[in-house]
Amino acid sequence: MIKTQKGTRDIIFPEILNWQDMEEKALKIFRSANFEEIRTPIFEATELFARGVGETTDIVNKEMYTFEKSERSITLRPENTAGVVRSFIENGMHKKPVPVKLWYHGPMFRYERPQAGRQRQFHQVGVEMFGIKEPMADVEVISLAVQFLKSLGLNDLEVEINSLGCSECRTKFKQALKAAIKPVLNKLCPDCQSRFEKNPLRILDCKVPECINELSSPEIQKVIGSDFICEECSTHFNKVKELLTALDIKYNVNKQLVRGLDYYNRTVFEIKSNNLGSQNAVCGGGRYDGLVEMLGGVPAPAVGWAMGMERLNSLLPQKEARKIDYYIVSDNQIEAVKMAQKLRENGKTAEFDYQGKKFGKQFEKAGKIANYALILGEDEIKNGEVSVKNMETGEQNKYKTEEFLRG
Repeated sequence: MIKTQKGTRDIIFPEILNWQDMEEKALKIFRSANFEEIRTPIFEATELFARGVGETTDIVNKEMYTFEKSERSITLRPENTAGVVRSFIENGMHKKPVPVKLWYHGPMFRYERPQAGRQRQFHQVGVEMFGIKEPMADVEVISLAVQFLKSLGLNDLEVEINSLGCSECRTKFKQALKAAIKPVLNKLCPDCQSRFEKNPLRILDCKVPECINELSSPEIQKVIGSDFICEECSTHFNKVKELLTALDIKYNVNKQLVRGLDYYNRTVFEIKSNNLGSQNAVCGGGRYDGLVEMLGGVPAPAVGWAMGMERLNSLLPQKEARKIDYYIVSDNQIEAVKMAQKLRENGKTAEFDYQGKKFGKQFEKAGKIANYALILGEDEIKNGEVSVKNMETGEQNKYKTEEFLRG
């Protein structure tokens, strides 16, 4: 028997009900904030991710599904911000009135060790906002994330924020961080030793226990806790905090929060759930004001986030299967299918017997899957009537068919 590949899984009934609920709420909430849905290709040119995500990231170095086709290097998307930015540029969205607000959902692909809430094919929902450099854009997307999570019934959440500053701020911070880390560099994992020269900020994102322990030393923590951001970046970050407070969004400043992708600048954030253990982030994002220009577009500030839908699903109680409106009980299949079609055209859910079973078996099926049994016996068909039985209370009434279908 051929089975699903390692790191992939089928999403089937009744679990699929949670996924449909997440997607429906996303559509409703993001549309209410005037975000338009975008659907980008599942594969893109490898160069897009190498340039956009960053050649020093684990994603580009270790986790991408890349293949050659007609002498072109193609990669299954490991994340979607780079693809959305590519679309923003290619479709001339910079000419539209700002802000340009987009949202997406769909599968992503990373070759990594499968674990709870993390697969090699996984799904994300996310938002991206282009054209606004002011702090209100940062707060708008954070607020939208919180609203979406609360709509799913997730309230045990923590918002963590930090500012990475601009390129000049980061250069100063990197220099100070490298000087502090250098004495213990040989005690860090091989990945962090490689990151030391290429991108030392990524060391702060390491989850290896030995590295976490070394980074907790007073000397390194002093550097991490220092304020290297310039006056302009500091003003921006202070305004973000002020606006979050005004919206009654509780937050913590985490100086060690850097996120795992190279394109971030200034505000970065994560929303965490206390129900997920150590790997507890359900949402991550931030500003990436230089990415549009980096990928060949007209410079445009931008901010956004993504959520892993597998992780969200792990926090949600399993929904019970919804019952259909009507199960048609009849020994006349032609009339039954005609009635089912009319009910469906009227926006109702309806099912009927396909196998010519006896009335008793049909009623038994109706009791399991339907709120009402709609009975079409010989007398009902002859008199242009239907009998409707409430399967919970047992109450049964008869109606003229035309009147019943009208409402």
